Amino acid sequence: MFDVDVTIVLIVSLVVLVGIGVHIAIALGIASALGIFLVTGGNFAVVQKMLASTAYESLRDYVFAVIPLFMLMGEFIAKSGAVTDVYKAINRGLKRLPGRLAVATVLGNAIFSFVTGVSIASAAAFSRIAYPQMKRFGYHKGFALGAVAGSSCLGMLIPPSVLMIVWGLLTEKSIGQIFLAGVLPGFLLVTLFILYVLGMAILKPDTVGGGRDAVVDDTDDEDLDSFAVWTSAIGIISVVVAVLGGIWFGIFSPTEGAGAGAVIGLVLALMKGMRWHELVDCVLSVGRTSAPILLLLITAALFSRSLAMTGVANAIQDFILGTGLQPWMIIAAMVGIWFLLGMVIDSISIMLLTVTIFEPIAVALGYDPIAFAIIGILAIEAGLLTPPFGLLVYTVKSTIPEEKDVSVMQIFKSSTPYWIIILICMVMIAIFPQIATYLPKLVF
Repeated sequence: MFDVDVTIVLIVSLVVLVGIGVHIAIALGIASALGIFLVTGGNFAVVQKMLASTAYESLRDYVFAVIPLFMLMGEFIAKSGAVTDVYKAINRGLKRLPGRLAVATVLGNAIFSFVTGVSIASAAAFSRIAYPQMKRFGYHKGFALGAVAGSSCLGMLIPPSVLMIVWGLLTEKSIGQIFLAGVLPGFLLVTLFILYVLGMAILKPDTVGGGRDAVVDDTDDEDLDSFAVWTSAIGIISVVVAVLGGIWFGIFSPTEGAGAGAVIGLVLALMKGMRWHELVDCVLSVGRTSAPILLLLITAALFSRSLAMTGVANAIQDFILGTGLQPWMIIAAMVGIWFLLGMVIDSISIMLLTVTIFEPIAVALGYDPIAFAIIGILAIEAGLLTPPFGLLVYTVKSTIPEEKDVSVMQIFKSSTPYWIIILICMVMIAIFPQIATYLPKLVF
């Protein structure tokens, strides 16, 4: 039954807590506890039992280990320098292609996405890897940084993506299916990004240094070690084939695949010269990053229970479906909310606040839940490019503090075409959901 008073208290308390700067996990926990306390007539013992059972059931779930294990895999491979080696090889291989450095950045981000699944990590890494090269060849600074920020969005679409894992956990959908659903949209997005870069290189060659990067001599990449490149390429391919292929074809579960990926990543890192202290740093870094995510998932589960007890989720669904709006209008409103939230909070927090409410509505409207997952992930990632507080842009800016003459708004302006391309991709999947559902239906 829908309890209006408790619902108002629940939502207002959450908004106020987030608004005054309380961490989203703590805010969700406090608001949830308050909602359960009021629904049960002030029975604090029920609140304690609900919190304890939610935490226990969440943490004992085998699938929750997939997050730290995939992050550990990405950390090992990133620290090994394998992505940098492959980026240099791609850059060298493109040779006389106009705008080759920006194209290599897009392709490098796509490869990096296969081993990290975190867009902010991609933005930080390629600000250090790709931007100095583009700057060296006279690229317009805004265009170069826009390419880094825009293509970093691939980190959450190309599996294994942390957002895909969280979406699967929240909606109880197959993580393997969501992984597979992101492949074709990922390739589509990469292709559209590259076409945009090539178009700019042809129409406005000054933005890519007047074509200077297309003139390659033997000294351009004198530090390119063929053995290191092949070792890195084989290592990354092994991860993609063994881990994602194993998950997709049912050889092992996502959690087992993540464990296998972490082992392969460790072997590659050791082959590339990783020292003991670097190994320890990787493990500690993953612990510091994944622990807050797991806490968020626990409090999100508690929040979902409190919403169910108050009846607010069903009330919202009935209200929206009863408005008589066209399905595309409702989906557009959801996307607008995701854009707005993406300006101020991180992707995972956005998911925790919205997905359990939005996903049942989309399914009731007739949308395929797997296709809607990809639309939602694209929208949430696009929010990270949306001014004035897009987190990806601020990540790029903070990674290059020496560039005083490049403003945040200049990076926003240069990343806007990528934002538009992501929006186009979302519309294409909404119209043709087979882009996302074809491979999952083929395999599962």
